[in-house]
Amino acid sequence: MSGLAGRFRELWDEIAPVGRDADSGGYLRYALTPPELRLREWFREQADLRGMPVSGDGNGNLFAWWGDPPTDGPNTDGPNTGGAVLTGSHFDSVPHGGAYDGPLGIVSAFLAVDELRAAGVTPVRPVVVAAFVEEEGARFGVPCLGSRLLTGEIDADRAAGLRDAAGVSFAEALGHRPAGADPALLGRFAAFVELHVEQGRALVDADAPVAVASAIWPHGRWRFELRGEGNHAGTTRMADRRDPMLTFAFTVLAANKEARLRGAHATVGRMSVEPNATNAIASTVTGWLDARAAEPDTLHGLVEAVQAKAAERARRDGTELTVTRESATPLVTFDGGLADRLAGLLAAPVLPTGAGHDAGVLAAHLPTAMLFVRNPTGVSHSPAEAATDDDCAAGVVALARVLEELACH
Repeated sequence: MSGLAGRFRELWDEIAPVGRDADSGGYLRYALTPPELRLREWFREQADLRGMPVSGDGNGNLFAWWGDPPTDGPNTDGPNTGGAVLTGSHFDSVPHGGAYDGPLGIVSAFLAVDELRAAGVTPVRPVVVAAFVEEEGARFGVPCLGSRLLTGEIDADRAAGLRDAAGVSFAEALGHRPAGADPALLGRFAAFVELHVEQGRALVDADAPVAVASAIWPHGRWRFELRGEGNHAGTTRMADRRDPMLTFAFTVLAANKEARLRGAHATVGRMSVEPNATNAIASTVTGWLDARAAEPDTLHGLVEAVQAKAAERARRDGTELTVTRESATPLVTFDGGLADRLAGLLAAPVLPTGAGHDAGVLAAHLPTAMLFVRNPTGVSHSPAEAATDDDCAAGVVALARVLEELACH
């Protein structure tokens, strides 16, 4: 294990400096910006070193193939009898995010191929390492954008028009209009297995280095836009104000309360204010609600309650409220037979997650599973996110065993 841990560290150190912010220690790897583009070049370099041809889908997603891609149409068999086995993850980060969220799955996939080759194993079905674009949605606002485009879960024209904070569209950043759904490519895949750092501390409590995912909670993002009347902070009487910041503050507190009452999660971690001046009453406040729950009905009830309370407060404050759903992902239950099979193969615990992943999008289209690697801090989307080299090596071994099971027998 120590030798594999060393090889992991050597490969990991090649990408660790890319996009790291010197002040926070976190990463600024937004989709299709220079740091992420450098990592995409690294992906091609690693694939080339292994003799793995790289293809794209016209949406920004990259695929490195070990074994000849099938050319006789979509696969109609199960993950044991035909079609390619897909693995991998993403390079992009949330603002000042951690090192492991996403890239761990790509580095581990290349190392798993190395492990199988070193053992003299030859795939009878292609193994494909993927790098999906804009998984976090931190630049263009829609999470899992690449996998949603591939599967047709978002319209290509809508995706093309998504804009970042600087007004750059996704199509402009990509260099062309995204191609959209690709049923022929998607049909080549018989299964998808995504390895990811755990974004919690269940594996710390279980004293296990690796787990298999059972489900992803339903979740989504809602934009709350509150409009009032901008005015002077020093001359406008309190009774005369139409201050959207008051409505916004109440909405944040309401989201926290309603989530706690339901055993759900609600977060407002992003906002914008106009004119954003210390001595001015805001004219507009926009905040983004991230809501998640174990069951769809619970999630629906949570969002409905927050909207109702925000609307009532807006009426009292003399402000106007518009709520727009920007994305929504239903409850994802991973392929039971595949998850159970992998849990038995690895003797690993099975656990759910509240975090979204490309695997959650692909699960509606082909048998899908996830592996988690222990995170000793339990913290994610933060520079404190961590994993030991030994646990990462254990993840590589687990992924290699899964790929051997699915693609090499």
